[in-house]
Amino acid sequence: MRAQVVVLAGPSGAGKSRLAERLGLPVLRLDDFYKSAGDPTLPRIATGANAGLVDWDHPDSWLSDEALAAIEALCETGRAEVPVYEIAQDGRYGWQTLELGPEPLFVAEGIFAQEIVPRCREQGHLAAAYCVRQHPAVTFWRRLTRDLREHRKPPLVLARRGLALLRGQRRVVQRAVDLGCTPVSPDQAWTALRDLRAGVARR
Repeated sequence: MRAQVVVLAGPSGAGKSRLAERLGLPVLRLDDFYKSAGDPTLPRIATGANAGLVDWDHPDSWLSDEALAAIEALCETGRAEVPVYEIAQDGRYGWQTLELGPEPLFVAEGIFAQEIVPRCREQGHLAAAYCVRQHPAVTFWRRLTRDLREHRKPPLVLARRGLALLRGQRRVVQRAVDLGCTPVSPDQAWTALRDLRAGVARR
């Protein structure tokens, strides 16, 4: 096998992307595998103030098989063609080549990352899996300020979504743990992955 994947799951705004950048490893952005707006299979919010809108926080809004195919290609060949997705436009706008170079590890991070952990483990592709978490209030504020800055959705939609995710954070973390992720703070994940990387380099 050419490489293995480190999966970073966790609530939106918990710090997964920042941690991935800090590690300095190649990164597969799993959020780029969202379905595009207009796809008839997209799930909808059934109740509450945002009822009728696309539920972008439901795993059915995401193309897990495409993400797993990219991971398999990276693990076995060190190279994969991956989509580039613009959240503010709800769609893909191109493709790019992700190459690992000499690295034996790469990171796959996103809000649905936990969903791929069992199959990555079964296929022998998994090096480690973590659920990055912080205090719900911290996660709420970081997520809201990021989404407003990037104009991801109208402000009222973002505020309502943020409150719903705040209430559901414990459930999200538990789902990741149930699927095989270790719950950690960003600093704990950094330490664990630094040690993992050093151990792989000594092999």
